[in-house]
Amino acid sequence: MAPLPGKVLIRCEETHLALSWEKCHFMVKEGIVLGHKVSSKGIEVDKAKIEAIEKLPPPKNVKAVRSFLGHAGFYRRFIRDFSKIAKPLTRLLEKDADFLFDDECLLAFNCLKLKLMEAPVLVAPDWEIPFELMCDASDQVVGAILGQRKDNHFRPIYYASKTLAGPQLNYTTTEKELLAIVYALEKFRSYIILSEVIIYTDHSALRYLFQKHDSKPRLLRWILLLQEFHIEIRDRKGSANQAADHLSRLDADLVDSFSNDVIEELFPDERLLQVKIASEVPWYADIANYLVGNVEPTGLSRHMLKKFLSDAKYYFWDDPYLFRICADQVVRRCIPESEMSEILYHCHAGPAGGHFSGNRTARRVLECGYYWPTLFKDANSYVASCDRCQRVGNISKRDEMPQTYLLPCEVFDVWGIDFVGPFPSSRGNKFILVAIDYVSKWVEAIASPTNDARVVVRFVKKLFSRFGVPKVLISDRGTHFRNDPLARVLSKYGVQHRQGVAYHPQTQGQVENANRDLKAILEKTVAQTRKDWSEKLDDALWAFRTAYKTPIGTTPFRLVYGKSCHLPVEVEHRALWSLNTVCLDSSSAGKERFFQLNELDEWRAQAFHNSYLYKERVKQAHDKHIKADRQFVEGEKVLLYNSRLRLFPGKLKSRWTGPYTVRRVYPYGSVEIEHNDGQVVKVNGSQLKHYFGGTFEKRKEVFCLEPV
Repeated sequence: MAPLPGKVLIRCEETHLALSWEKCHFMVKEGIVLGHKVSSKGIEVDKAKIEAIEKLPPPKNVKAVRSFLGHAGFYRRFIRDFSKIAKPLTRLLEKDADFLFDDECLLAFNCLKLKLMEAPVLVAPDWEIPFELMCDASDQVVGAILGQRKDNHFRPIYYASKTLAGPQLNYTTTEKELLAIVYALEKFRSYIILSEVIIYTDHSALRYLFQKHDSKPRLLRWILLLQEFHIEIRDRKGSANQAADHLSRLDADLVDSFSNDVIEELFPDERLLQVKIASEVPWYADIANYLVGNVEPTGLSRHMLKKFLSDAKYYFWDDPYLFRICADQVVRRCIPESEMSEILYHCHAGPAGGHFSGNRTARRVLECGYYWPTLFKDANSYVASCDRCQRVGNISKRDEMPQTYLLPCEVFDVWGIDFVGPFPSSRGNKFILVAIDYVSKWVEAIASPTNDARVVVRFVKKLFSRFGVPKVLISDRGTHFRNDPLARVLSKYGVQHRQGVAYHPQTQGQVENANRDLKAILEKTVAQTRKDWSEKLDDALWAFRTAYKTPIGTTPFRLVYGKSCHLPVEVEHRALWSLNTVCLDSSSAGKERFFQLNELDEWRAQAFHNSYLYKERVKQAHDKHIKADRQFVEGEKVLLYNSRLRLFPGKLKSRWTGPYTVRRVYPYGSVEIEHNDGQVVKVNGSQLKHYFGGTFEKRKEVFCLEPV
């Protein structure tokens, strides 16, 4: 047996490792191992898997994009510039990003499939010869290639690239170049940990960085990490380092963009301090320049310059940081704009942050020893835009929309209808179907064994035959009101059907109040068994119709019939009308009827006026307690309160879903919103709140120094 297979079998025997005979193949030239084709040439992709990826259609949703990137990413070691090529697709996976598969995404999709079909052969590492590592960095990506030189030709072993994010984008060129080396060594650690490694880079300053002991703490930490490896750094021009350079620069071609001008070594400090830097200038640049070089800022008035010099006394420079002696005599470090967001994140949302309010977050920043002038303002802005903080809390009366009301003129023109129940069975009945006239407050109700569409249709037809065909019928969105039989009846009679939004019973406020009053009457009049409520329903309706209603200033009975309802007690205790005889004279009766009709018109006009004044007072009392930001604009982001969550256990689950996009705002408080997946929902504005995003918006850059 060959030496190598023999060693393998001996090692398996020593470790008591059992091998499956069906999965073992000996004396073969090539084979498929973990999705890769392994042969004497090296490692290749599995053509069967590539053919399956090649037949994939363009993704139509986020799930399909994630699936494709997962399949393609399995072979990313064979693809140069993988992270840069796939960047348009990875943007679609970002949180709250709109799914827009444009031409750029299609180009990246096809490019990745082409790269997979043309994937190179990666050689197996030879532990007897040195490894060569080519590293390079651009503004947004770092890249590296691990290989070995055989027969005077560089043979790749592994391609790797990484997109920079967050604070890494603000690193200097030297930091990014060193980050590329650190990333590559960590990525290929299993290959090169005990081997000699030659690193090629086009940034010659890295060679001298190892001999410098006063570098930035970040660079010193990275240099300490490199001490684990046996490395040798060699310079290589960017044009000669095109392999790794291409990993980090897909669009930039800067090799021939430099001029041949001679760099002047005599560069006075006064000129150096006045150079306008292309990157972000910290807010304390003027103070630092004054403390270090005694350079006063230009363009300030006499009063402003005097204030500047007075404030500068509370600062001191300790290279490379600026510190301020605050009012509480505590020395705090001045933080530039590039670090504010990260510090606010740790003090607000970090492990010890607690997601407290803006003022408490700012206090924590001060306790940590940091300072900048707009700390409290920035902390409140950061907390307001915190995604987690926006998704907690309930809705209250202060979150309601400004109140709107209906004010019909004619009786029986607008009816509200709703089911109440279920109740204990009474003669087979479990539900009450209630209808109320929005002008006179007249109530009709029937007991019913079910709450289906047939009951509603029969009741509506009976209602129309007694009081005439109305103009509008208002109901909730229950299935007993949203069905074809009722829709056909209403369409036949020309009645407009208005339906309230989900989880907002205030839309049918009048019928809900009628339901409450009828239930209160029945609770106080039924027997102890509560099974006689259907027999007491007529008495409850009589009591409701003859009760004084504040909004109209009279009773519903008087407003409908023009006279008071005579009760049995008036006969028993001899009220005035019961003592009078019936007038049969046609002339006297005609005059009396004429006066009654005029009085009825006056009652209804007065009721309309009373209703208007009452609703205005209620609206003013309601609106003065709500928040001032209950206005929504088309296109803005909002969160939706999930009222159904109360049916499920768990107090730590957020009730707010979204964010949604406002598509349309209706005049009566309803808002039409759209989710990212295209779902459109119509809700009341009281269930929404503004969403301010989940990121901290950086302030506009301000350059304190002007160029000469």
